[in-house]
Amino acid sequence: MGSGYSSSFSQSSSTCLTHYCATAPFQLQDSHSNSLNFCSATRFLEPHLHKSSKILIPKSPFSAILPLKCAKKMQTQVEDSVKPIVDPHDIDPKLLQKLSYDALVFCSLRGLVVGDRNSEKSGTVPGVGMVHAPVALLPMSFPESQWKQACEVAPIFNELVDRVSQDGEFLQQSLSRTKKVDPFTSRLLEIHSKMLKINKKEEIRLGLHRSDYMLDEQTKLLLQIELNTISSSFSGLGCLVSELHRSLLHQYRERIALNPNKIPTNNSVNQFAEALAKAWNEYGDPRAVVMFVVQAEERNMYDQHWLSASLREKHQVTTTRKTLAEIDAHGELLEDGTLVVDGEAVAVIYFRAGYAPSDYHAESEWSARLLMEQSRAVKCPSISYHLAGTKKIQQELAKPNVLERFLENKEAIAKLRKCFAGLWSLDESNTVKDAIERPGLYVMKPQREGGGNNIYGEDVREALLKLQKEGTGSDAFILMQRIFPTVSHSILMREGIPHKEQTISELGIYGTYLRNKTEVLINQQAGYLMRTKVSSSNEGGVAAGFAVLDSIYLV
Repeated sequence: MGSGYSSSFSQSSSTCLTHYCATAPFQLQDSHSNSLNFCSATRFLEPHLHKSSKILIPKSPFSAILPLKCAKKMQTQVEDSVKPIVDPHDIDPKLLQKLSYDALVFCSLRGLVVGDRNSEKSGTVPGVGMVHAPVALLPMSFPESQWKQACEVAPIFNELVDRVSQDGEFLQQSLSRTKKVDPFTSRLLEIHSKMLKINKKEEIRLGLHRSDYMLDEQTKLLLQIELNTISSSFSGLGCLVSELHRSLLHQYRERIALNPNKIPTNNSVNQFAEALAKAWNEYGDPRAVVMFVVQAEERNMYDQHWLSASLREKHQVTTTRKTLAEIDAHGELLEDGTLVVDGEAVAVIYFRAGYAPSDYHAESEWSARLLMEQSRAVKCPSISYHLAGTKKIQQELAKPNVLERFLENKEAIAKLRKCFAGLWSLDESNTVKDAIERPGLYVMKPQREGGGNNIYGEDVREALLKLQKEGTGSDAFILMQRIFPTVSHSILMREGIPHKEQTISELGIYGTYLRNKTEVLINQQAGYLMRTKVSSSNEGGVAAGFAVLDSIYLV
């Protein structure tokens, strides 16, 4: 969801780096030891306990990259004396100026842009008040083994979401206490309950997901922060950042010791469009449209328009954009379940809004959400998929033997658990006690999407003590371990100005899933999103203004 440009950037975009906190090592030793790994917070935190209270800054991973041999000879003595760059902070001012200029030209020509928050019309009128998206000037190094691991588990997570979404009893029971203290979750569960009562069948199920990870420096484990099932953003702009970095490395190959071929191909926007188009085709009405549910002011509209363009140009599918209020005002449900909005039948509903309480200003927006859920249009996500992505469900799935309720393949279960971190409810008194004593090793997370919602550091202790004193509200939160990722050197570009910073990064892996009745039509990894932020910031999210878009350099 958001970035510093508007609160509308999509769940995927901003729940992102909010996790420079929230996980710790889990390693499955054998199929009989699962319960041992969940015994206590201490097991997860052991690798970090011997550290001093000060957080050390590990050496930048770029230092491990060896300079490449240039194929061409330097043409002048001046050029002969220039050494290839390994560390981005070693770039001299003149080269930095050239790189920055060329990066800005690329962004302008290729549509790697967002709305300028200083322009009143930038969130409503396309082409007015545009600025380059916040980006890293060079790619971030990432271990190839962990990259492959993240890609490998994407289809398993896709299947897990689908299985969980079909278990209405599990969703209702797991979130029953949360709804008492969280009005937003309560309203979502109310819609879900109504669908269960009328036995609403979603024969065509579409998921555009993103699983977010950080690499723990101490254990070298790839640990999942969260799984986004609604409004997984930046499939459009993220692809362009990979192209930007590949272009710069080609252009300055004699000055920068990085191989452009080490940046993985990223085709997420076209893979998302393919899944939407196939869902549209399965719906079976060539006159129907794909409807994007958007916020009234959307400064990340260009990321969404890239997806619309791919649908139009590659699949000849028409799209329309409507707010929840507009859907309530101009939408109607025909007797056969067809959803019609402004005279157009809707085949697929793609939510880029509706993931946060701020999207529901009045009852009209909730009426629109219910209207859409009652229709036979394909929902991305359906209300059950939306609930399957909540943080409480993530915490429930991390409990012993719960994955076995939904998946049969033991090898697949082991692969998922290898990514799991420490997650606890506030009912677990020993963990809460430890979090009060050592708050720096934990993060409190509410049922909210987007940056700026989590609780860190000393605030964790204060929040827990307050909840204990009041005796209510604890079900609105979960506890997660804090990840300590590698700190690297980066150059972050904002508003045309490059900044040399100490940074940390978060990897998001997209997944697409489409099922019609019992036939799975698509289940695959679908590209990636890399986000980088200043290491001193707890919060993350490009749309929330904390992070920048980045790409991966495999090492």
